[in-house]
Amino acid sequence: MANTTLSILIPLYNEEEFIVELLSRVVAAPLPEGLDREIVIVDDSSKDDSPELAEAFIAAHPEVRMRLLRQTPNQGKGAAIRRALEASVGEFAVVQDADLEYNPAEIGKLMGPLLRGDADAVFGSRFLVAHETRVLYFWHSVANGWLTLLANIASDLNLTDMETCYKAFRTSLVKTIPLTSERFGMEPELTIKLARRKARIYETAISYHGRTYEEGKKIGLKDAFEALWVILKSTFTSQIYKDATPHVLETLSEAPRFNRWTAETIAPYVGLRVLEIGAGMGNLTRLLCRRRKRYVATDSVPYFLEHLGMAFRHRPLIQVASLDCQQAGDFQPFAGSVDTVVCLNKLEHVADDAEVLRDIRTLLEPAGRLILLVPNDPRAFGSLDNALGHLRRYTRAQVTGLVTDAGFEVERVLEYNRISMPGWRITGKILGAKTVSAIGLKLFDRLVWLWRKIDGALPWQPMSLIVIAKRRDS
Repeated sequence: MANTTLSILIPLYNEEEFIVELLSRVVAAPLPEGLDREIVIVDDSSKDDSPELAEAFIAAHPEVRMRLLRQTPNQGKGAAIRRALEASVGEFAVVQDADLEYNPAEIGKLMGPLLRGDADAVFGSRFLVAHETRVLYFWHSVANGWLTLLANIASDLNLTDMETCYKAFRTSLVKTIPLTSERFGMEPELTIKLARRKARIYETAISYHGRTYEEGKKIGLKDAFEALWVILKSTFTSQIYKDATPHVLETLSEAPRFNRWTAETIAPYVGLRVLEIGAGMGNLTRLLCRRRKRYVATDSVPYFLEHLGMAFRHRPLIQVASLDCQQAGDFQPFAGSVDTVVCLNKLEHVADDAEVLRDIRTLLEPAGRLILLVPNDPRAFGSLDNALGHLRRYTRAQVTGLVTDAGFEVERVLEYNRISMPGWRITGKILGAKTVSAIGLKLFDRLVWLWRKIDGALPWQPMSLIVIAKRRDS
């Protein structure tokens, strides 16, 4: 099995006194077995010899994967971390300041919960009582305590040290979070956005050897006020996803009643051996997998696959697998192995939907069943569809014709979720919205009990069509 890579991200600015020693310690730091390292240094327009010293060190150690990137003009620590993160290739990443306040020998300790699959991020806390800490400024500790308290209130966490600069995390997760802070506001922004993304955050005790201002400490009162503003902004911003599709899928995870409505609508048609195409965040998986003999949750997006793997790692009957429905070869390992294929909100994303349906047929046992949910009514296509990557919406005749031509016998077509169609058309066709409102969805979710009672009586087109079809072999 190939080793896992840890990307060590080093923002660098005017640290000529420490950079060579720091890099020596990073290279020598013991890592858990099977964990390789790459070192990504971003020089933020240093005015001293820091970048030249880093370049010389890299040249002297060709056996270590190290890169130096130069950033101009000076943009701040947060911007340097973003640049390093974009350039990183590791499955995990850790931020390592260049000033030796944090000991590289403790990187391995941060990696423990990540490598076990228990955590999405690990914060090295200077205030958990287990290691030595240099005693320094009282008012710094007061400010840190207040900022941590405010961040905990905003994020519903119980961190002891939000402002720690020692943070390790799953790279694929953080790369999907839009980070905008240029300076030290990166710490509260990353913390709150991780919390809002439902990341599993751990803390572990670390030692801390802080510097005085005379020794080169850079953070000050201005940064405390910036952190307050970042906490406020990060708490209320809707910008916690870089892409629309993950945004919608994770937002839907906060709509349990709506997910239950969907699951209960299709559950009577679901068999004992199931393969779900495009499981995403597992919103439907966790509801449909109950009482099955086998359940295969598939997706093609690495971020979703990692999330599914960790969410269901203790469920022996659930298999998480990569399947890109536009790659015919991905279907072969599962050919003829299930009695039900669940494909919800996926077909509208692919260019050749007819070919995908023919490939889905190969997954099924004789007389196996397809449960297919697609968006209804091409007249409702708007900005929300574009943002989600939809290529089309379907009419009833179009989707049933495709399913029949692919070798299925249509049993039923369910018209589902009429209540949402007026809002979808207004926001997507008139207002030009590109995201689903999290607040609006939560309000909608609270009233699902009512929508279920009246949905069938509403006089307009439904949002979705659910096709129930059996594999035809004659």
